[in-house]
Parts: sequence; C-alpha cells; structure tokens
Amino acid sequence: MKFLFVCLGNICRSPTAHGVLEDKLLVQGIDWVDVDSAGTAAYHIGKEPDVRTQKIALSHGYDLSNQRARQLCENDFFEFDQILAMDESNLQNIIALAPANSTAKLQLALNITDSSLRDIPDPYYSGEEGFYEVLKLSEAIADSIILKLIQDH
Repeated sequence: MKFLFVCLGNICRSPTAHGVLEDKLLVQGIDWVDVDSAGTAAYHIGKEPDVRTQKIALSHGYDLSNQRARQLCENDFFEFDQILAMDESNLQNIIALAPANSTAKLQLALNITDSSLRDIPDPYYSGEEGFYEVLKLSEAIADSIILKLIQDH
C-alpha cells in the first residue's frame, strides 16, 4: 500500500502528514506501507519543509529534516494507491492533472477520519497555532489509516 499526501507547495501540510504517518507506521512495526508527499505547485522544489513546520513536528517527536519538496507528477497516479489532498482546492488541481487511466484513489485526507472538517488549513501565513493544528490533524489521519490497515490486513 502506498500513500501520497499533497498540498500546494509541499513544505507545510503534506510533509507533516508524511512524516507523522511514517513515524507511526514504524512504531506499529508496519513495514509494508510506503509514504511520500508532493505539491501541486513547483514553488519549493528541492527545499526542506518550512522551518516552522519542522520546529512544531520535532517538538512532538517527528523529524522531517530528510524530506525535500517535489511536485506531483503523472507517474504518481500509477505508483500510489491513494493520493490524499490536504484541501479541496488541491484536490481539484489533482483531479485536473490525473490521467484518464489513473489507478490511484483521489480524496481529501480528512475523509479518512471522523472529523467534520474537509480542509486542513494552510498554516504558511499563520502563527505557531496553525502549524500545531496541522500536526494534530495529521496525527488523526495517521491513526485512522493505521487502524484501517490493521483491520484489513
């Protein structure tokens, strides 16, 4: 099973969800799942996650320093089982980019949880509380994915 988290620039929301799920999979001993992240835009290709993203994640035990931003590409629609958008705007961009014969399931990341929210707010122009909210929502997504994986496996 392969999951790809996607936001706009791949420096705040999607790397957080990526790092949290990877870490929680490791803790659970689930080594048959791959996780990655990407952005729909090419703004930050090759850059580390935002410093504020890394700071909040690290303060909760998640090291995102080995990640580098990349842009969503056509191959992703065939390589990943699920492409999880961090918000409705990016989901629409993903759908528009998807080849007609795409094999990936495309959906909002929060659809996996029981949250009433649809979008994970972009914290880029917010304060520390915005990055903390992204982390908490990412943990809920990871927990829901792991629970489903354990039930289905």
